[in-house]
Amino acid sequence: MEEKKKRIFSGIQPSGDLTLGSYMGAIKNWVALQDEYDCLYCIVDMHAITVRQVPADLRKRSLEQLAQYIACGLDPDKNIMFIQSHVPQHAELSWVLGCYTQFGELSRMTQFKDKSQKHADNITAGLFTYPVLMAADILLYQADLVPVGQDQKQHVELCRDIAQRFNGVYSDTFTLPEPFIPKMGARIMSLGDPSSKMSKSDPEGCVYLMDSPDAVARKFKRAVTDCETAVRFDPEQKPGVSNLLTIYCAATGKTLAETESAFAGQGYGVFKPAVGDAVIELLRPIREEATRLLGDKAYLESVYRAGAERAARLAEKTLRKVYKKVGSAAKERTQREEIPSCKVISAWSSAFCSPSWRRRCSASEPRRWSSGPPLSWAPSTCPRTAGECTITPSPAWAASPFFWVSCSAPCSSRKWSVRCAGC
Repeated sequence: MEEKKKRIFSGIQPSGDLTLGSYMGAIKNWVALQDEYDCLYCIVDMHAITVRQVPADLRKRSLEQLAQYIACGLDPDKNIMFIQSHVPQHAELSWVLGCYTQFGELSRMTQFKDKSQKHADNITAGLFTYPVLMAADILLYQADLVPVGQDQKQHVELCRDIAQRFNGVYSDTFTLPEPFIPKMGARIMSLGDPSSKMSKSDPEGCVYLMDSPDAVARKFKRAVTDCETAVRFDPEQKPGVSNLLTIYCAATGKTLAETESAFAGQGYGVFKPAVGDAVIELLRPIREEATRLLGDKAYLESVYRAGAERAARLAEKTLRKVYKKVGSAAKERTQREEIPSCKVISAWSSAFCSPSWRRRCSASEPRRWSSGPPLSWAPSTCPRTAGECTITPSPAWAASPFFWVSCSAPCSSRKWSVRCAGC
């Protein structure tokens, strides 16, 4: 029996171009995980509006960020990639979880304290309850792992506390997620202030994935180091040089020992441009592919819409369970919910030489189709002729789980009667 893959959820705010820190601390690791795990990656535009945004810019950045995700190597066919606000279950679960979160827990969140100081004129309830929405993002999909930086680890710990509290009251409902923090590149610091994380709020100390090669080279030449010349990893005494070493190792795949040996006795005048060159070559294919994708907006829209549909099906399953446990009355299913994307498990022919195949049915409960075929149908390949098959609704459709499938291959003179396995 095939072992079930663990599930990963993570997201980044569309608050500007993705940075080198975002890529090395998160996205680069996501690419390595997409074959081993079931992955959901979310553009968290709802989190972004805790700080005032220009609406047109936010919409533009969401598309740009999706393009950059794909350009970094995330495959839309292997991952569920979507925009947070397109799946309303995030906001719904956030309210429920807020009722099981203590005021004191939120008051202790260090990120709330930091942002409150930076935006003293706009300390909103949304900023305060930000960790609850983050918990909803994760728990909604029963995620096992959450790739985060050190600054977000506290939020994942709160997420676990909320999930344990809810599970303790209503029995097991949520999977308890674990933070996934990579050993190298998890926390890339500002080139201008190595005591602070690389951030968009410091444009000259921040390298963006879409920066030109000249801009990248200039920023690394100006990177803060120290009054010595030794290229040595020492975060306490040499934070600037240690940050550059971390970046160089993540960009080239070399170890710290190899890098220190390669630049021994050469000084910062050689080392800093070398780091810049390594980052330029790392980012070049990403920048070129993202530019190409941004020229095809129809494709990007198809990616995030398909991702939202897939995410919503997973999210609704968890949310229904939560509502049932807290005592909400069952709501009437909409047509979309009543007729999910259901795939054929078996087919048989009225003719002798019937090609047949097996597919898993995604229906969560037995049901009959009362008003047409399933909302979406992945064309099936006929093993006999390699032809694509498409649904042709049955003339006698009412209250029947059966529908006709006609084959586009040369043997199209026959039809197959197909029944949903959930019915």
